[in-house]
Amino acid sequence: MVRSLWTGASGMIGQQANIDTIANNLANVNTTGFKRMRADFEDLLYQTVKTAGTPATEDSVVPVGIQMGHGVKLADTQRMFTQGSPQNTENATDMAIIGDGFFRIKMYDGSYAYSRNGAFEVDSDGRMVTSNGYWLLPDIVMPEHFLPDSITVSQDGRVSVMVPEIDENEPVQVGQIELYRFANPVGLTAVGENLFKVSQASGEPIPGRPGYEGMGKIYHKFLEMSNVSVVREMVDLIVAQRAYEFNSKTIQTSDTMLGTATQLKR
Repeated sequence: MVRSLWTGASGMIGQQANIDTIANNLANVNTTGFKRMRADFEDLLYQTVKTAGTPATEDSVVPVGIQMGHGVKLADTQRMFTQGSPQNTENATDMAIIGDGFFRIKMYDGSYAYSRNGAFEVDSDGRMVTSNGYWLLPDIVMPEHFLPDSITVSQDGRVSVMVPEIDENEPVQVGQIELYRFANPVGLTAVGENLFKVSQASGEPIPGRPGYEGMGKIYHKFLEMSNVSVVREMVDLIVAQRAYEFNSKTIQTSDTMLGTATQLKR
């Protein structure tokens, strides 16, 4: 009887983690480049009361054993790197990756991070940076007196601008964007700010030119929106809520049965 109390409690704890994951997905439904997360569960250890295959007689064995489970635990929270919907922004510094790959970002401490968020800006030095001031790598630096609205990015990552002092009719190429992919992107470590860092599970980054060798293409003046489906998350939320209630019912039922047992002798 005590086993069922702890089993029900493990189920409630697991569903709380599930709801926490769903809440984070819904909170980031409008976060550019966000990838939804899924909570995966696994059952706990089993207590073997009777082992299958134990000799029953000289000529036969027990065909089915007895194992009592002890509940559930959170196994992992897996990030789903499916494609988000592209949204046209008409902003000259916005880019969306359609397909595989990440932008490489240089942090303030010199370390590298990777992102699907292509909402870039141009700082006072003419360098293309994130909204938090982190550098896009390889460096994309605009020349002096360039026309901000003339920035163009081809699908293979070539960045060009119009500079009247150099050529009034032809754009000037100022850089080449590279993308990076991973053998196991699910193994990347999220650090916030729409950024991921390399881990031993993700493998080393594999550089490539957009549109070549399996890399995604760059869509200029677009942003990749979150891949969170509100309808799906709401359905998952209802299922998690009901599962939480069911587990609480097992605890209440076990408590009632224990109460009945204590009142057998009066």
